[in-house]
Amino acid sequence: MYRSKKISWILIVVLMLSVVALAGCGKDSQEDKSLNRLEEILESGTFTVVGSGGYPPFNFFEGEEVVGFDVDTGKAIAEKLGVELNYVTSDWDGLIEGLRAGRFDGILGSMAITPERSEVVNFTIPYYYSGAQLVVREDSGITDTNQMEGKIIGVATGTTFAEDAEALGAEVKFYQDDNQTFMELINGRLDGVITDRLVALGGMEQIAGGEELMLAGDLLRLEEMAIAVNKDDVELLEKLNTILTELHEDGTMTEVSKKWHNGEDITVK
Repeated sequence: MYRSKKISWILIVVLMLSVVALAGCGKDSQEDKSLNRLEEILESGTFTVVGSGGYPPFNFFEGEEVVGFDVDTGKAIAEKLGVELNYVTSDWDGLIEGLRAGRFDGILGSMAITPERSEVVNFTIPYYYSGAQLVVREDSGITDTNQMEGKIIGVATGTTFAEDAEALGAEVKFYQDDNQTFMELINGRLDGVITDRLVALGGMEQIAGGEELMLAGDLLRLEEMAIAVNKDDVELLEKLNTILTELHEDGTMTEVSKKWHNGEDITVK
Protein backbone atom coordinates (compact mmCIF):
# COMPACT_ATOMS: atom_id res chain seq x y z
CA MET A 1 0.00 0.00 0.00
CA TYR A 2 2.80 2.35 0.98
CA ARG A 3 4.69 1.44 -2.15
CA SER A 4 1.59 2.12 -4.28
CA LYS A 5 1.19 5.61 -2.80
CA LYS A 6 4.87 6.29 -3.32
CA ILE A 7 4.62 5.33 -6.98
CA SER A 8 1.55 7.56 -7.38
CA TRP A 9 3.40 10.54 -5.95
CA ILE A 10 6.35 9.87 -8.24
CA LEU A 11 4.00 9.82 -11.22
CA ILE A 12 2.41 13.11 -10.16
CA VAL A 13 5.83 14.75 -9.80
CA VAL A 14 6.90 13.46 -13.24
CA LEU A 15 3.71 14.79 -14.81
CA MET A 16 4.18 18.18 -13.17
CA LEU A 17 7.77 18.39 -14.40
CA SER A 18 6.57 17.45 -17.88
CA VAL A 19 4.01 20.25 -17.86
CA VAL A 20 6.65 22.75 -16.73
CA ALA A 21 9.03 21.51 -19.43
CA LEU A 22 6.35 21.82 -22.10
CA ALA A 23 5.49 25.31 -20.91
CA GLY A 24 9.16 26.21 -21.10
CA CYS A 25 9.36 24.84 -24.64
CA GLY A 26 6.33 26.90 -25.60
CA LYS A 27 7.98 29.98 -24.21
CA ASP A 28 11.19 29.26 -26.13
CA SER A 29 9.12 28.70 -29.25
CA GLN A 30 7.40 32.05 -28.77
CA GLU A 31 10.73 33.73 -28.21
CA ASP A 32 12.02 32.17 -31.42
CA LYS A 33 9.13 33.83 -33.22
CA SER A 34 9.67 37.18 -31.52
CA LEU A 35 11.88 38.64 -34.22
CA ASN A 36 10.59 42.08 -35.07
CA ARG A 37 9.44 42.81 -38.60
CA LEU A 38 12.67 44.55 -39.63
CA GLU A 39 14.75 41.61 -38.43
CA GLU A 40 12.46 39.22 -40.32
CA ILE A 41 12.93 41.21 -43.52
CA LEU A 42 16.71 41.21 -43.17
CA GLU A 43 16.77 37.52 -42.27
CA SER A 44 14.49 36.46 -45.13
CA GLY A 45 16.17 38.75 -47.66
CA THR A 46 12.78 39.95 -48.92
CA PHE A 47 10.83 43.19 -48.48
CA THR A 48 7.17 42.53 -49.30
CA VAL A 49 4.96 45.51 -50.04
CA VAL A 50 1.53 45.80 -51.63
CA GLY A 51 -0.44 48.07 -53.94
CA SER A 52 -3.64 47.71 -55.95
CA GLY A 53 -1.91 47.11 -59.29
CA GLY A 54 -4.51 49.29 -61.00
CA TYR A 55 -3.12 52.76 -60.39
CA PRO A 56 -0.97 53.94 -63.31
CA PRO A 57 1.64 55.38 -63.38
CA PHE A 58 2.26 54.43 -59.74
CA ASN A 59 1.62 50.68 -59.73
CA PHE A 60 0.15 48.85 -62.71
CA PHE A 61 0.66 45.79 -64.86
CA GLU A 62 2.76 45.64 -68.00
CA GLY A 63 2.03 42.10 -69.09
CA GLU A 64 2.47 40.01 -65.95
CA GLU A 65 4.87 42.44 -64.26
CA VAL A 66 3.89 45.23 -61.87
CA VAL A 67 5.74 48.47 -62.66
CA GLY A 68 5.49 52.14 -61.80
CA PHE A 69 6.64 54.91 -59.50
CA ASP A 70 5.67 53.00 -56.32
CA VAL A 71 7.47 49.87 -57.51
CA ASP A 72 10.70 51.73 -58.29
CA THR A 73 10.48 53.45 -54.91
CA GLY A 74 10.20 50.02 -53.30
CA LYS A 75 13.23 48.78 -55.25
CA ALA A 76 15.30 51.74 -54.06
CA ILE A 77 14.30 51.03 -50.44
CA ALA A 78 15.02 47.31 -50.79
CA GLU A 79 18.47 48.09 -52.18
CA LYS A 80 19.21 50.24 -49.13
CA LEU A 81 18.06 47.37 -46.91
CA GLY A 82 20.23 44.91 -48.84
CA VAL A 83 17.25 42.69 -49.74
CA GLU A 84 15.02 41.91 -52.74
CA LEU A 85 11.69 43.64 -53.35
CA ASN A 86 8.56 41.50 -53.55
CA TYR A 87 5.81 43.78 -54.88
CA VAL A 88 2.41 42.11 -54.65
CA THR A 89 -1.08 43.32 -55.50
CA SER A 90 -4.44 43.07 -53.76
CA ASP A 91 -7.81 44.82 -53.77
CA TRP A 92 -7.42 48.37 -52.48
CA ASP A 93 -10.19 48.14 -49.90
CA GLY A 94 -8.47 45.16 -48.24
CA LEU A 95 -4.91 46.50 -48.05
CA ILE A 96 -5.01 47.79 -44.48
CA GLU A 97 -6.60 44.63 -43.09
CA GLY A 98 -4.06 42.54 -45.00
CA LEU A 99 -1.26 44.60 -43.49
CA ARG A 100 -2.67 44.26 -39.98
CA ALA A 101 -2.96 40.51 -40.50
CA GLY A 102 0.77 40.39 -41.28
CA ARG A 103 0.53 39.41 -44.94
CA PHE A 104 2.75 42.31 -46.03
CA ASP A 105 5.61 44.33 -44.55
CA GLY A 106 4.05 47.56 -45.73
CA ILE A 107 1.59 49.25 -48.07
CA LEU A 108 3.53 51.08 -50.78
CA GLY A 109 0.65 51.90 -53.06
CA SER A 110 0.12 55.69 -53.08
CA MET A 111 -1.84 55.70 -49.83
CA ALA A 112 -2.60 59.16 -48.47
CA ILE A 113 -2.06 59.95 -44.81
CA THR A 114 -5.41 60.54 -43.08
CA PRO A 115 -6.40 60.79 -39.40
CA GLU A 116 -8.68 57.75 -39.74
CA ARG A 117 -5.99 55.54 -41.25
CA SER A 118 -3.43 56.79 -38.74
CA GLU A 119 -5.56 55.34 -35.96
CA VAL A 120 -4.94 51.78 -37.19
CA VAL A 121 -1.55 51.96 -39.00
CA ASN A 122 1.58 54.07 -38.80
CA PHE A 123 2.83 56.13 -41.74
CA THR A 124 6.35 57.00 -42.79
CA ILE A 125 7.34 60.48 -43.86
CA PRO A 126 5.79 61.35 -47.25
CA TYR A 127 7.55 60.06 -50.35
CA TYR A 128 5.50 62.21 -52.72
CA TYR A 129 2.77 64.83 -52.84
CA SER A 130 -0.26 65.13 -55.07
CA GLY A 131 -3.93 65.98 -54.81
CA ALA A 132 -7.54 65.14 -55.59
CA GLN A 133 -8.62 66.12 -59.11
CA LEU A 134 -11.95 66.11 -60.94
CA VAL A 135 -11.87 64.61 -64.45
CA VAL A 136 -14.71 65.00 -66.98
CA ARG A 137 -15.36 64.42 -70.67
CA GLU A 138 -14.36 67.31 -72.92
CA ASP A 139 -17.86 67.40 -74.44
CA SER A 140 -19.61 67.53 -71.05
CA GLY A 141 -19.70 71.30 -70.76
CA ILE A 142 -18.32 70.99 -67.23
CA THR A 143 -15.37 73.26 -66.57
CA ASP A 144 -15.40 73.63 -62.80
CA THR A 145 -16.08 71.59 -59.68
CA ASN A 146 -19.04 73.79 -58.67
CA GLN A 147 -21.04 72.28 -61.54
CA MET A 148 -21.13 68.76 -60.06
CA GLU A 149 -24.15 69.02 -57.74
CA GLY A 150 -26.55 66.19 -58.55
CA LYS A 151 -24.08 64.63 -61.00
CA ILE A 152 -22.62 61.10 -60.74
CA ILE A 153 -18.94 60.83 -59.83
CA GLY A 154 -16.95 57.60 -59.87
CA VAL A 155 -14.18 56.85 -57.35
CA ALA A 156 -12.08 53.82 -56.46
CA THR A 157 -13.36 51.90 -53.44
CA GLY A 158 -11.49 52.58 -50.21
CA THR A 159 -9.97 55.89 -51.31
CA THR A 160 -10.54 59.28 -49.74
CA PHE A 161 -12.06 60.68 -52.94
CA ALA A 162 -15.63 59.72 -52.01
CA GLU A 163 -15.65 62.51 -49.42
CA ASP A 164 -14.58 65.00 -52.10
CA ALA A 165 -17.42 63.89 -54.37
CA GLU A 166 -19.97 64.16 -51.56
CA ALA A 167 -18.68 67.63 -50.68
CA LEU A 168 -19.52 68.68 -54.25
CA GLY A 169 -23.10 67.47 -53.79
CA ALA A 170 -22.65 64.58 -56.25
CA GLU A 171 -23.85 60.99 -56.15
CA VAL A 172 -20.92 58.61 -55.63
CA LYS A 173 -20.40 55.32 -57.47
CA PHE A 174 -17.65 52.97 -56.37
CA TYR A 175 -15.33 50.90 -58.58
CA GLN A 176 -12.45 48.53 -57.95
CA ASP A 177 -9.80 50.82 -59.46
CA ASP A 178 -9.33 53.80 -61.77
CA ASN A 179 -9.05 51.70 -64.90
CA GLN A 180 -12.77 51.05 -64.36
CA THR A 181 -13.70 54.62 -63.38
CA PHE A 182 -12.06 56.06 -66.50
CA MET A 183 -13.71 53.53 -68.80
CA GLU A 184 -17.12 54.28 -67.27
CA LEU A 185 -16.48 58.02 -67.75
CA ILE A 186 -15.34 57.55 -71.36
CA ASN A 187 -18.43 55.43 -72.07
CA GLY A 188 -20.74 58.10 -70.68
CA ARG A 189 -21.96 56.24 -67.61
CA LEU A 190 -20.42 58.80 -65.25
CA ASP A 191 -20.39 62.58 -65.24
CA GLY A 192 -16.97 62.74 -63.64
CA VAL A 193 -14.20 60.91 -61.84
CA ILE A 194 -12.22 62.10 -58.84
CA THR A 195 -8.76 60.62 -58.45
CA ASP A 196 -5.16 61.66 -57.92
CA ARG A 197 -4.16 64.37 -60.40
CA LEU A 198 -1.13 62.43 -61.62
CA VAL A 199 -3.17 59.28 -62.06
CA ALA A 200 -5.66 61.33 -64.06
CA LEU A 201 -2.95 62.67 -66.35
CA GLY A 202 -1.52 59.18 -66.80
CA GLY A 203 -4.93 57.69 -67.57
CA MET A 204 -5.75 60.40 -70.10
CA GLU A 205 -2.49 59.63 -71.89
CA GLN A 206 -2.50 55.83 -71.73
CA ILE A 207 -6.11 54.59 -71.72
CA ALA A 208 -7.94 54.19 -75.04
CA GLY A 209 -10.33 57.13 -75.27
CA GLY A 210 -8.38 59.11 -72.69
CA GLU A 211 -7.92 61.94 -75.17
CA GLU A 212 -11.65 62.63 -74.75
CA LEU A 213 -11.13 63.58 -71.09
CA MET A 214 -9.98 66.77 -69.38
CA LEU A 215 -9.17 68.10 -65.92
CA ALA A 216 -11.90 70.32 -64.48
CA GLY A 217 -10.97 73.06 -62.03
CA ASP A 218 -8.07 73.18 -59.58
CA LEU A 219 -6.95 70.56 -57.09
CA LEU A 220 -9.65 69.86 -54.51
CA ARG A 221 -6.96 69.36 -51.85
CA LEU A 222 -3.31 68.38 -51.45
CA GLU A 223 -2.41 64.89 -50.21
CA GLU A 224 0.74 63.47 -48.64
CA MET A 225 1.52 59.90 -49.74
CA ALA A 226 3.43 57.58 -47.43
CA ILE A 227 4.20 53.94 -46.68
CA ALA A 228 1.89 52.31 -44.13
CA VAL A 229 3.25 49.81 -41.60
CA ASN A 230 1.80 47.98 -38.64
CA LYS A 231 1.51 49.87 -35.36
CA ASP A 232 3.82 47.34 -33.69
CA ASP A 233 6.60 47.63 -36.28
CA VAL A 234 8.38 50.58 -34.69
CA GLU A 235 11.88 49.53 -35.75
CA LEU A 236 10.77 49.10 -39.36
CA LEU A 237 9.08 52.51 -39.34
CA GLU A 238 12.25 54.18 -38.06
CA LYS A 239 14.40 52.40 -40.65
CA LEU A 240 12.09 53.31 -43.52
CA ASN A 241 12.05 56.95 -42.43
CA THR A 242 15.85 56.99 -42.39
CA ILE A 243 16.02 55.42 -45.86
CA LEU A 244 13.38 57.73 -47.35
CA THR A 245 15.24 60.76 -45.97
CA GLU A 246 18.41 59.49 -47.66
CA LEU A 247 16.60 58.84 -50.94
CA HIS A 248 15.15 62.37 -50.91
CA GLU A 249 18.51 63.93 -50.08
CA ASP A 250 20.62 62.00 -52.60
CA GLY A 251 18.22 62.73 -55.48
CA THR A 252 17.00 59.18 -55.99
CA MET A 253 13.35 60.07 -55.40
CA THR A 254 13.61 62.98 -57.84
CA GLU A 255 15.03 60.63 -60.51
CA VAL A 256 12.25 58.08 -59.98
CA SER A 257 9.63 60.83 -60.16
CA LYS A 258 10.98 62.33 -63.38
CA LYS A 259 11.09 58.87 -64.96
CA TRP A 260 7.38 58.25 -64.40
CA HIS A 261 5.95 61.78 -64.52
CA ASN A 262 7.31 63.35 -67.70
CA GLY A 263 10.19 65.08 -65.93
CA GLU A 264 8.07 66.44 -63.06
CA ASP A 265 9.34 66.14 -59.49
CA ILE A 266 6.38 65.23 -57.27
CA THR A 267 8.55 64.38 -54.27
CA VAL A 268 8.62 67.99 -53.06
CA LYS A 269 5.68 70.18 -52.11
